[in-house]
Amino acid sequence: MSTIPSGEWPAGRPAIDHILMGHLPYPALVVDRNGDVVAANEALDLLTEGADPGLVGPGTNAYRLALHPRGMAPRILNFAEWARHILERTRQLEDLHAELTQYVPELEPSAGHLGFSVPLRLRTSRGELRLMTTVTTFATAVDVTLAELKLEAFLPADQPTAEALQRAGHASTGPASPGPADHVEPA
Repeated sequence: MSTIPSGEWPAGRPAIDHILMGHLPYPALVVDRNGDVVAANEALDLLTEGADPGLVGPGTNAYRLALHPRGMAPRILNFAEWARHILERTRQLEDLHAELTQYVPELEPSAGHLGFSVPLRLRTSRGELRLMTTVTTFATAVDVTLAELKLEAFLPADQPTAEALQRAGHASTGPASPGPADHVEPA
C-alpha cells in the first residue's frame, strides 16, 4: 500500500483540498497509482454508504471498494459493465486485477457500451444515482508523489441525479463525518 502518511503530503495538498471542495456537492476522491484512497470530499459518503468499514477510508483501495461483494457492488445496478470498466483501469496492477476479476461475472458489454464512458448506476438512500466519472492527473507536477496521484470526480449523468446530490449536499450540516476518506471540510 502506498498511501501518503500524515505529515508527508506533497506541497500541493492545499490545491488538492481546494479541488475536492470545488467538486461539492458531487463526490470526488484522490487515489495514488495503485488506486489507494488518499483523500475525498464528504459527498463520497453517499456512494460508499453501507460498505464494509474495512473497505472504506484512507489507505483502502478504491477499485476493491467498488467491486468487492461487501463494498459498493451489491448496489451497482449495472455491475457487469461498471466492473469491466474498473478492470480495464487495473490491468497494470497484476495482483489487484487478479483479485478483482474473481468478483466480476462473465458477461459481454451491452450494445450501447461506449468503452471510454460507462455511467455508474448506483442505488443509494437518495434513490438511484446515474454518474459519469472523469479522471484528472497532475502530470506537470514537480513533486513525484503529487504526479502519481489521480483525482476522480463523479458527475451527474442526468437531472434527477444532480438534484439528489444537491439535496444531499444541503442536508449535510456541520463538520464532515468520519468516514470513507480523509475528508476535506469547507474553510
